[in-house]
Amino acid sequence: MPPGVALKGTLTASQFANLHTFLVAARHASFALAAQELALTPSAVSHRIARLEASLDLRLFERLTRQVKLTADGERIFAALQIGWDGLQAALAGGDALTGSITVHARPSVAQCWLVPRLAGFAAQYPEVSLDLRVGNESVDFRAGQVDLALHYGDGHFPGLASRKLMDERLAPVCSPAYAREHGLQDAPQHLASATLLHDTLAWPACAPDAEWRLWLDGQVPEVNLPTRSLRFDRADLCAQAAIHHAGVAMGRRQLVQPWVDSGQLVLPFGGFALASPQAYYLVHAARPLPARVQALLDWLLGQAI
Repeated sequence: MPPGVALKGTLTASQFANLHTFLVAARHASFALAAQELALTPSAVSHRIARLEASLDLRLFERLTRQVKLTADGERIFAALQIGWDGLQAALAGGDALTGSITVHARPSVAQCWLVPRLAGFAAQYPEVSLDLRVGNESVDFRAGQVDLALHYGDGHFPGLASRKLMDERLAPVCSPAYAREHGLQDAPQHLASATLLHDTLAWPACAPDAEWRLWLDGQVPEVNLPTRSLRFDRADLCAQAAIHHAGVAMGRRQLVQPWVDSGQLVLPFGGFALASPQAYYLVHAARPLPARVQALLDWLLGQAI
């Protein structure tokens, strides 16, 4: 038994089922969703949790009007059970064998521009490991147990989670060669007044829609005002694609747009990537030991960073 979980007597099949039901319900914070995963009725889930609470003489959930919430005791026991369950799954999958599936969550832009072009290399090195890549701008709930590793762009503050910095980022405006010529932008940032700016409104969590552009202007050309004409997107790669197709000037992140600069589809009208971003890319996971296959992916990704 995991530490902190003391059932009376020998663990029976029924008690094991109750513990597993609690684990699933705690991951989802929902008896209804746990019922779907376990192919039970919500009432059956509720009865199993009640029997577990009685056997432990503890209250594990607060029953609210439309949801359930772990109590302090519930949080403590959930953390202990999660460690034990992860170990059991690793043992069933062959211990430290580099086999099995990994679910990775990444922000769309870094997935499209940086991660996906490199995945063939991982697949060749670890042919027995399957990757399931999910993308989105939403927050990841690691407690639900549906994501093993996430690739985030942020300030490195991930409360309650473990993280490793993958790589830093540098910023510079980019546009198509034709757009730069049309607006006389080469070495003339003051001419941005007549240009259209392309904004990634979700550049990092809780940022202002024009945060990247204000950061660059304040750091590089504080005398230039932020133009009002703009197009807004929720992905940096869409900003870059719009810039390639002459829609305006995007704030380019070097790790994402360098291939387009190298190919000549984008140019740097005001010089290179001179501004260091206060944000960086991080590999984030739940604060517990990683299965061997997930650790192998984390180490491999760190080796890919430049």
